[in-house]
Amino acid sequence: MHHGSTPAAWTAVIMALVGLTIGGVGLVPEPNWLIFWIGVGVTLAAGIVGPVMSAAGLGAKRAEADHH
Repeated sequence: MHHGSTPAAWTAVIMALVGLTIGGVGLVPEPNWLIFWIGVGVTLAAGIVGPVMSAAGLGAKRAEADHH
């Protein structure tokens, strides 16, 4: 298994990209702070969801993660 190719990693990365996109859209053409902060929330949630999913067994096994 390649480094980071787990359901936990993919979910966290996709959530972060969606959050950044929402936040960016919220700033163009005129700042809509509600949409921007929703994007920030989604991006921050990605930092929580990834480790939680990994702890639930959807991440790389410790022995696999140590082999680069």
